[in-house]
Amino acid sequence: MKVDLTVLAIPAYFAAMGAEVAWQRAHPVEPGTRAGDYQTADTLASLAMGVGSLVAPYVAKKALDPVTPGRGRYARALLTVGAAAAVLTTVGDVVRRRVREGALPDPQTVPAHVREVQEELAGLRQAPAVPRGERTSRPTLEKVHGGLAVAAVAGAGLTVSTLWAARTGASRFFRRSPFDLGAGTAAWAAAILGWDFIYYWNHRFSHESRWMWAVHVAHHSSERYNLSTALRQPVAESITVAVPYGLLAALGVRPYLIEQARGLNLIYQFWIHTEAIRSIGPLERVLNSPSHHRVHHGSNRRYLDRNHGSILIIWDKLFGTFEPESEPVVYGLTKNIESYNPVVIGTHELVDIARDVSGADTWHDRVSYLLRGPGWAYARHEAVGVA
Repeated sequence: MKVDLTVLAIPAYFAAMGAEVAWQRAHPVEPGTRAGDYQTADTLASLAMGVGSLVAPYVAKKALDPVTPGRGRYARALLTVGAAAAVLTTVGDVVRRRVREGALPDPQTVPAHVREVQEELAGLRQAPAVPRGERTSRPTLEKVHGGLAVAAVAGAGLTVSTLWAARTGASRFFRRSPFDLGAGTAAWAAAILGWDFIYYWNHRFSHESRWMWAVHVAHHSSERYNLSTALRQPVAESITVAVPYGLLAALGVRPYLIEQARGLNLIYQFWIHTEAIRSIGPLERVLNSPSHHRVHHGSNRRYLDRNHGSILIIWDKLFGTFEPESEPVVYGLTKNIESYNPVVIGTHELVDIARDVSGADTWHDRVSYLLRGPGWAYARHEAVGVA
């Protein structure tokens, strides 16, 4: 029987949150001046995301197995629909480009009602830049064209992510590995250290690739910072790709130990989401700490994309992403979502990516909106006049 350490630790999570509340009451401050204080709606949202993260893998398996290449009965249909949508999107791109470059006849030689259709097809009726949430007048054919682009990108993304998950599982790698480290101290050490190392890179990529950020952003969406924030976990990890932890199995680490390393890693990360502990002294040279992780959750410019480590902070120091806590931390996102709705928290960046892909004019931009960093998307919005 498999034992999930993170589930067994749930009573300890709530006990620790109770202790944190007690500490806050013993150290009162002016209301609204300490980001670590609990706020009901925010805490409930974090708890809901935590529950969702436990349920999501089972729901995702049921939903994604049927479209997984080599396994699901609808995998070929998904690939066919995605490819067809990509072809139609490309045809639309060509037509719009030709019209914009002057392929339309002289306006005075074409009836007005025909010009309207031609302009709509070309997407020439562009309103001045307005906030994206206020856009309501895109031509119908342009909406269809954008929808096809989203279908093509989503189809490709689902195909890649499900295939990647199916081919990089720990059990699959372990069966093919000539190594077996056993279940002793060395094997446990390899599992924990190896998971921590791979986690650093996956966490870093989750900030540097918008596809991965769209899933991870849920964890950074709170403008508060307390132990409940640790439970605000992503629910859509099954639809992205990452460096596979199954690589450890290829080196001889048994899948069971890899799963236990995952649990210990997540449990460690829980306690560092607090303002009650300011420092752990000399241990901070090697270990991740509340101070280091507060930096990671900061939206301050100097803190962005720093301190990605889990148990160990040495990876950040080795690979140039370490930043000490040197100024008050402003928690949350550079553009906060102003919502406690778990559905919004879990999906808002995916919705934004779909909107960007729908409105893009080229495949370069569509792919870039998905794979490049969030910062590139913001810069591109400014360049094309989208608020």
